[in-house]
Amino acid sequence: MSLQLRVYVPEHPLIKHWLAVARDANTPTVLFKTAMSELGRWLTYEATRNWLPTIETTVQTPLSTCDATFINPEVPMGVIPILRAGLALLDGAQNILPVASTYHLGLSRNESTLEASCYLNNLPDRFPPQTKILILEPMLATGGSIMMAMKEITSRGVDPAEIRIVSVVASPPALRQLSENYQDLQIYSAIIDEGLNSKGYIVPGLGDAGDRAFGT
Repeated sequence: MSLQLRVYVPEHPLIKHWLAVARDANTPTVLFKTAMSELGRWLTYEATRNWLPTIETTVQTPLSTCDATFINPEVPMGVIPILRAGLALLDGAQNILPVASTYHLGLSRNESTLEASCYLNNLPDRFPPQTKILILEPMLATGGSIMMAMKEITSRGVDPAEIRIVSVVASPPALRQLSENYQDLQIYSAIIDEGLNSKGYIVPGLGDAGDRAFGT
């Protein structure tokens, strides 16, 4: 598969471990939620590498002064979990980005047509200039939901180059659509699986992330 956008699959043993826990059909809901939270944490850590805006200054230690680097608080940053499954990644992401604003975008998929529709959108009419956005979408399957999310976010003034997507499992169809439309985008996923079944589910995947996270 030829892609123009940048897709990263971090070779971190903790990411591999928690992915295995999440994949296992015998994992109970409480442990599945822990796995998703941990994946949200470590994938966000990887996604923010060389992306967070910083400022250089000095600090006074107990012994002397020294150079110091801080996250620049003046650059706006937002985290957007795609409801409902994206909520399972949110706690882990917020541990890495505690001062980022959180916006919710609720999307559902018609199981017959596989088309996405929006039932909740609390995004602002316009994001401030240079806003950095982290999208939490556990499953990049057919691409319908993430394409709708990208359209909503970029139409409000966010540069695709300032967007990072955190996903647990990605599939070629979704990545292909993103590549054709947003070449400056970057995606961080625990794994890229082989494809989709007739119902639009990723194979081998991990099942319905929302149902498994919330026990429904």
